[in-house]
Amino acid sequence: MTKKIAAIWAQDQNGLIGKDQTLPWHLPAELKHFKEITTGHAILMGRVTFDGMNQRILPNRITLILTRDTGYQIDDERVLVFHDLASVLTWYHQQDKNLYIIGGGQIFSAFEHEIDEIIKTEIHASLVGDTYFPEDFDLKKFREISNHFHPKDEKNEYDFTVKILERKGS
Repeated sequence: MTKKIAAIWAQDQNGLIGKDQTLPWHLPAELKHFKEITTGHAILMGRVTFDGMNQRILPNRITLILTRDTGYQIDDERVLVFHDLASVLTWYHQQDKNLYIIGGGQIFSAFEHEIDEIIKTEIHASLVGDTYFPEDFDLKKFREISNHFHPKDEKNEYDFTVKILERKGS
C-alpha cells in the first residue's frame, strides 16, 4: 500500500461541519467508519479542533496539532505539535503512516494541494451550526471513485453517504 495524505470529514447538505467547536450530529455508524479508516495512522487537526475535542487523544493514532501559537504544548508522547505546513510534510515523508486531515477549515485549506484522497460523509439533512467546510476548496480537482449510502436507523438519526474521491491524474 502506498501511503497517502487524505482529508476526512462529515458535513450536512449545506457544508456545515461544526457547532460550538463540536459536531452538530451524533451518528455512531459514521464515527465507526472514521475509526476504522484512521486507526493505526496519523491524524492532523488544528488547535481549535483539538480543544473542541477537549484535547481528547484518540486511541491507536498519532495526533498532530498544527497551530500558530509557538508556546502551545501537549505533554503526551502520542501528540506532536507543529507550527507550519512544511514541518508537518517533513514529518509525513520521514515515516510510513497515512496522514488524515480532520479539520478544521483552515487546516483543510492549508493542505488542499497536498491531499491525495478525500473521504467525505454527506449527511442528508440541514442542521444548525457555525462552522462550514471552506467554500474555496476546489473539489473539481478530484473525482469520485466510490460512495456508500447508510440509511438512518434507531442509532443514526440521519441518512448519510460516504464518498471517496481521488485527485485527478493520480
